[in-house]
Amino acid sequence: MRSVRLKPIVLYIVIAYVLAWLVALPLWLGGQGLGDPLFTVYALVMMLTPTAAALLVTRFAEPKAQRPGGPGIARSLGLWPLKPVGPFLAFLAAGWLLPMLLVVGGLLLGALLGLYPADVTHLPVLRGLMAQQAPQAAREIMSMPTAVLLGTQLVSILVGSIINMVPALAEEIGWRGWLVPRLEPWGKTATVLISGIIWGLWHAPLILLGYNYPGVPGGLSLLAMTGMTISFGAVFAWLRMASGSVWPAALAHGSFNAAAGLYVVFAATSDLDLLVVAPLGWTGWILPLVLAVLLLWKLPVKRARTT
Repeated sequence: MRSVRLKPIVLYIVIAYVLAWLVALPLWLGGQGLGDPLFTVYALVMMLTPTAAALLVTRFAEPKAQRPGGPGIARSLGLWPLKPVGPFLAFLAAGWLLPMLLVVGGLLLGALLGLYPADVTHLPVLRGLMAQQAPQAAREIMSMPTAVLLGTQLVSILVGSIINMVPALAEEIGWRGWLVPRLEPWGKTATVLISGIIWGLWHAPLILLGYNYPGVPGGLSLLAMTGMTISFGAVFAWLRMASGSVWPAALAHGSFNAAAGLYVVFAATSDLDLLVVAPLGWTGWILPLVLAVLLLWKLPVKRARTT
């Protein structure tokens, strides 16, 4: 029976947080915040900090014999092995499709509750944004069949999920690859809550600048972000624990990032409360939490080996 070693975990959190703030510091000091022309670069580099922390702690502060999954760093982080092939591919498929379905389900739930104004017939907000981005084609965009618009969005999300997996992996090696197996001895509930909270608060350098929740007070936006990371992070944690691999969680993270903007696609108005609307708002957290409960407590998960 493994025990939780607090020192490496605390060290990991400190390194990941400090590196994230250092990367984002120019956005705070430059005065432009989210409007900085290099914002995307800073955000992508920040996504590397959980992996950097995991590699540093694994290499210098964690004895080989105490690494979950085995002594090798790649195996310890869930990067290897990629087998058995059949189940591995099944978990990849689940990681690819589940976040999209959960985001769409959250929007549907919000619409049924009267909290998300949807218009799936005309897609006015999407058409307006596309027309702004390509004014020379505005007339064609406004008259384009809804089915064609939805088809292009679906293809974009499916392809974008795979592309987004690359930067998402940089986070997942840390959160699900390194952290989740080391919290597992505390039980599934603690693993999901603690890893979700740590992941959510790590976003503070950008969230407190207004990222994801523009116009929302910083403390409230960070609380909402943490609610989202706990709920969807619970599904990602199950993918990691059940498959024994970080790859399905990385693809799920990429899929979520690609699908997160769907609230714009189906919206009837751009005046939305992102604290309520899925997936950033609370109506988007219900389905992943329900699914996580069913998956984590009803289906078996792999236990990381200690040798």
